[in-house]
Amino acid sequence: MTTSNPFFEPSDLPYELPPFARIRNDHFLPAFTRGMADQRDEVAAIAAGAEPATFENTVEALERSGAVLDRVRRVFFNKVAADTDEEIQALEVEITPRLAAHDDLLLLDPALFDRLDALYEQRGKLGLDEEQLRLLERHHTHRVRAGARLAPEQQRRLRELNAEIAALCTEFGQNLRVDTAAAALVLDRAEELAGLPADQVAAAAENAQALGHPGKFALALKNFSCQTELAALEDPALRERLLAASLGRGTDSNGPIAVSLAGLRAERAALLGYPSHAAWEVADRTAGTTAAVEELFGRLVAPAVANAEREGAALAEAAGVAEIGAADWQYYSERVRKERFDLDAAALRPYLELDTVLHDGVFHAAGLVYGITFTRRPDLVSYHPDAHIYEVHDADGSPLGLYIGDFHARESKRGGAWMDSLVAQSKLLGQRPVVVNNLNVAKPPAGEPVLLSWREVNTLFHEFGHALHGLFSDVRYPLLSGTRVPRDFVEFPSQVNEMWADWPEVLAHYARHHVTGEPMPAELPARLREAENFGAGFRMVEHQAAAVLDWAWHTLTDGEVPDADAAEEFEAAALERYGLAMAAIPPRYRTGYFAHIFNFGYAAGYYGYRWAEVLDADTVRWFRENGRTIRESGEIFRRELLGRGGSVDPLAAFRAVVGRDADIGPLLDRHGLTD
Repeated sequence: MTTSNPFFEPSDLPYELPPFARIRNDHFLPAFTRGMADQRDEVAAIAAGAEPATFENTVEALERSGAVLDRVRRVFFNKVAADTDEEIQALEVEITPRLAAHDDLLLLDPALFDRLDALYEQRGKLGLDEEQLRLLERHHTHRVRAGARLAPEQQRRLRELNAEIAALCTEFGQNLRVDTAAAALVLDRAEELAGLPADQVAAAAENAQALGHPGKFALALKNFSCQTELAALEDPALRERLLAASLGRGTDSNGPIAVSLAGLRAERAALLGYPSHAAWEVADRTAGTTAAVEELFGRLVAPAVANAEREGAALAEAAGVAEIGAADWQYYSERVRKERFDLDAAALRPYLELDTVLHDGVFHAAGLVYGITFTRRPDLVSYHPDAHIYEVHDADGSPLGLYIGDFHARESKRGGAWMDSLVAQSKLLGQRPVVVNNLNVAKPPAGEPVLLSWREVNTLFHEFGHALHGLFSDVRYPLLSGTRVPRDFVEFPSQVNEMWADWPEVLAHYARHHVTGEPMPAELPARLREAENFGAGFRMVEHQAAAVLDWAWHTLTDGEVPDADAAEEFEAAALERYGLAMAAIPPRYRTGYFAHIFNFGYAAGYYGYRWAEVLDADTVRWFRENGRTIRESGEIFRRELLGRGGSVDPLAAFRAVVGRDADIGPLLDRHGLTD
């Protein structure tokens, strides 16, 4: 096994695509063990170097270290998210705290920090170029923020905290996977699903078969609160059951874990000299301070609630009730949209077939804006049969990277939609990018078309924006590659890419009836935009409610964390405090299934979607009004921002594109809010 482990040497496949056909589960642990040992030895040699520290023998050497660990880490955690099994889950529990300890070893090594600190102090005299200077600063900042200046006893406690946090995050994610699967609604008869389009009923039958319930129908839960089927199901009792299942998952298993994580993060922040975990996080983000985030909340919450209340009144009138309930909001929203705007969401689906949206929409838009092309590579083996590989070429025909699209839900995949990087672009290492997009679209029976909702179309364009951020990376050093930017900036390019979903030239190219080939009726796009505006209040409130929950958990100071069984009470109090306790609009994520903040890297960062949307909305206006062609504007956006990764200050990159600081006005206009 030692000599045959596919992680021990660089892949000889195009673009160093991991050799998935050769990778087995029993390769992971030996590769992690060797990868960590190799990097420990490499870093020890750097730290113990007899020569005085230079950029090349210290900073650049760090960038070259850890090749085996990087390869296995990327593939393993992609598998954890997209194609897990019991063996992988057990290994995740074992390896996560070991990785946390390994990362601490590298970040807290005193001899290495002394070398970096000496370079940092004289950085202005080293003759470094812009990217080298940025790299030195990031390495130094990461270590200071990680506790490199703490006393040994403080560092000991810090290592304990990091290991506990890593283990609990893994436990949260695994609990959520189990709870979400267990909460699926299994129904006996198709008639119970009255209102759902035929293709979704067929997908529910396929899902039940996969879950071991042949002849029945299963509604599996998506990762967010308000399940998409609520807009169509005619049975109000079934809508109530579906929403209750969605809101209740993770409450018992993950509520206490969330409390523990909040407490551990608060203690760690205090140890590092910050009043809260949120203060520690935003200090290294574009927001800069907790006050800046609170100011954004203050500008958005009140007008969003007022907008949502107007929408709720219209829905109550349509339903003939005094007040609309949470389980009925989406159902009556569709009724109102149909009546006011003559738009039936179900009628859009036949025009939105997945492969057509991908090839003639997403890829076509990328060609219009950036000149790139995509070619299917069926000769290359991916990690799952559903994950298809495309080679990407630049406008001049030169190779750019690989794109993997994995769009179907399955039992082995977590919920949600995301982008991953299997190989990060780096001129230093001679690597081109290999990126992955994951969605969770229900798979219909074999031979049936995969029809998307409008929300799923937007999600595909959004995640592809992250993929472009990785594909267009044009930097020297791995630490600065692609999406390695502040958390409250990373969503900006992906949100910008959503604009192409309903750009007239793009929409006309992909929105065609999957049977007849007829284009979507010309009047539908305008009505679609009007109808979307009607739901802006709901969308803003559910998203802001999740953002303030995250914020409330992570602005706790050390010692003020609630009791282990008080997660629900804490959540309710937080929503009330921020003016977002609307019974009819639950948060997009409640605590028990808020994987963004308790399993992934968004702790104290969910506000970043709105923070980044300020930049996004302003950039969309720039694309529309700057007087250049789309292609010219795309080249500027790529050259000045997407290609720069983390090699420049992100807000400086924004200013290089737009020519000034961001204006919140376009965001307020987008959501029908008043400043």
